[in-house]
Amino acid sequence: MTPAISKAIFVALVIGWYLIRYKYARRSRRQRVISSARGPLETALLLTSLAGLGLVPLVYVATAVPRFAAYGFHPALAWLGFFFAIAALGMFHLTHRALGRNWSISLDVRENHELVTNGVYRRVRHPMYSAFWLWAIAQALLLPNWIAGFAGLAGFGILFFGRVAREEQMMLDTFGDSYRAYMARTGRVFPSLRKRRSGNSSSVPFSQHLTKNDWRDC
Repeated sequence: MTPAISKAIFVALVIGWYLIRYKYARRSRRQRVISSARGPLETALLLTSLAGLGLVPLVYVATAVPRFAAYGFHPALAWLGFFFAIAALGMFHLTHRALGRNWSISLDVRENHELVTNGVYRRVRHPMYSAFWLWAIAQALLLPNWIAGFAGLAGFGILFFGRVAREEQMMLDTFGDSYRAYMARTGRVFPSLRKRRSGNSSSVPFSQHLTKNDWRDC
């Protein structure tokens, strides 16, 4: 493992994420948005995450800026980062496959929306967030720069902590006891160690809830 290969792995992670997302983004755009909670706060959170996970590290990869924040390269850490990157891409794929056309980059509701609780959502409520945490860890391990490497943890962390509680409260307000039961048998970003209850593990049609909301991850 060399610094150049480590940077190439990070670029491959970004490209892989884009290719996975592009396929499902095209499909989801065919579904009409009937309700949205986009606004200044949501836009600011998304831009902060984009800067931390993409813009800052890619500038570093291309220019080595900021040079003053560089530290010694450790091949073992880079190899660990490689495995985190693979795990992140795998989680992105599983999450998008489970969501299908229900996915959106923001808090949108589309026609015929469903509350997805199967696939990777069977054990985790926000696997897309899990994938981005894995990305941020991979970035910190692959890029030996205190700013570029850790910008992902900072940028995505701001989005996550600024959004997830609000998102889950919206889900509770919308789905009530159904979502509360789902929370009890799942973890937020990692599988819960509590014993899972038998019960609903499939997609629940939007129309059954008389709701305006199946808030999905970024």
